[in-house]
Amino acid sequence: MPIRENLAANLRRLIKRHASVSAVCRELGINRTQFERYLQGRAIPNKATAGLICDYFQIDENELYREPAATPAKDDGHASLCQTLYENMVRPPSPAIAGGTYFTYFSVPGRPDLLMRSVTFVRREAELVTFRRVTRWAPGDGQGGARIPGNHYGVAISRLNWIYFSGINRRQTGEPSIVTVQWAPISEPVLVGKAIVLAGSGPAFVSVIMRQDVTGISMRRAMQIAHIVSLDDPGVDRLVVSLARET
Repeated sequence: MPIRENLAANLRRLIKRHASVSAVCRELGINRTQFERYLQGRAIPNKATAGLICDYFQIDENELYREPAATPAKDDGHASLCQTLYENMVRPPSPAIAGGTYFTYFSVPGRPDLLMRSVTFVRREAELVTFRRVTRWAPGDGQGGARIPGNHYGVAISRLNWIYFSGINRRQTGEPSIVTVQWAPISEPVLVGKAIVLAGSGPAFVSVIMRQDVTGISMRRAMQIAHIVSLDDPGVDRLVVSLARET
C-alpha cells in the first residue's frame, strides 16, 4: 500500500479509541481540515507533526506508516488474557452514575488550602460507562491556552457499592490512574472517595470529590476552569469546600 494509504488506515484505527476526530484535533492542536487530509490519504504530515501525532497515540513512527497488516500479531495467550481482563472490567453491575459533565476535585498534597479542579466527561452506552478526565495546572488565556498534563480516558465500573474510574493518561507520560468514589450519605448528590494520581514528586494518594454540573456548561468552558483553585475562592462550590475541609 502507498505510504499515504498506510497512514490513513492507521490513523482511522487509532482514533476509534477516542471520543471523536474533533476531540483528537483539539488535543493535538492540528487543524481539522488538514487532519482530514491525513485520514483520507491525501497528504502526509511533516516530521514535527508526525512526532506530535506519535507522542499523542503513544506509538513510534514506524507504526504510523507501516501497512496495517504488518502490525505484529499478539500470541493467543496474550489475546486471551486481554479479553478476560476486559470482560471482567465491564461485567455487571453497571455504575449508578448518569452521563454528563462532572467537576472532580482532588486534594493537593501539603496544601490543605487548595484543590485541583478537573473536569470529567462521563458517557453511558447501555451498560458500558466510559469517561474522559482533563486536568490543567493553571487558568488558560482567552484562547484556552493552559497546558493540559492530564487527559485520562478509561472505563468506570461498580463493585461493592464503589465506583472505580480506571484510566490511562493520553499525554506523553502515559501513566495510569484510579479514582474510587461512592455517593455521600447526605441529601445532595455528590461522590466522595480517594484517588491515586501522579503528582510532581510521584504517585500520590489523595481525597477526591465529584459533583455533576447541572448548569449546562459547555465543554470548552468546563475545560477552561479546570485548574487549581483556592478553598477561599467564592466561585468554588460551597458544598465541595465544606466536604474538603472535613477531610
